[in-house]
Amino acid sequence: MILASASPIVIVLSVISALAYALPAVLDQRLSHNASRNSVAAAWLMHGAVVCIGLLGEPPFFGFAPALSVTAWWVAAAYALETQIFPQLQTRWPLCGLGAAAVLLAAVFPGAPIPTATSAWLPLHFAFGVASYGLFGTAVVHAWFMTRAEGRIRLAEDPHTGLPLLTLERLTFRFVTAGFVLLSATLLIGFSFGDTMYGRPHVWHRDHKTIFSMLAWVTFAALLIGRRAFGWRGKRAVKVLYTGTAFLLLAYVGSRFVWEVVLGRMP
Repeated sequence: MILASASPIVIVLSVISALAYALPAVLDQRLSHNASRNSVAAAWLMHGAVVCIGLLGEPPFFGFAPALSVTAWWVAAAYALETQIFPQLQTRWPLCGLGAAAVLLAAVFPGAPIPTATSAWLPLHFAFGVASYGLFGTAVVHAWFMTRAEGRIRLAEDPHTGLPLLTLERLTFRFVTAGFVLLSATLLIGFSFGDTMYGRPHVWHRDHKTIFSMLAWVTFAALLIGRRAFGWRGKRAVKVLYTGTAFLLLAYVGSRFVWEVVLGRMP
């Protein structure tokens, strides 16, 4: 089995970032609000440094674990921006766990060198794809939180949402809509310029990534149409969102996981 190894600086930064993510959860009430926020901010910055080293290095590296790491980083960034508008939003601890796990996983499985771009469209295709992962990841976090709060309300318990359910639902679908736009742009660029980007015939190539990406796109399109035309909401909408996200993960993360870990070689 041949797998790439992360550089020492990436490993050190990843471990420190994971510890900084975990610190507020471990110490719980013993840390002040400002200390917890500063710890998460430091973790996010170091996490971003790890992401940049991987993507901007010589050569740049990427794979299933870095894709998850970038997604977690984008989700944390979205949370940080949201809390400036909605200070009562309470999703810090799940996101800290997600960030710590993702940054450590990427240190263990740093991926493979990204081929030299043969087209100016490749960086844009790549950026749109990564951003869509982050937006759909943020939507999933909101949907999970919304479902948990709704269950508590039905049991006549304190929902601990921090936000009204309707607000959480609107935020969830805003992220889904933005992610769908970027996913559509990603697929359009891939189908239109795939041959020049990858240096080989690639348009409408029936590989696992293309098939699962199209399934994800159709699922998200059905979700948005269903919400607008038929008023889908609650458990039905959340299940469709989870299904589309699962297809999207299988499109790149799943296929790369099989190549890198199960087969032990780089595609």
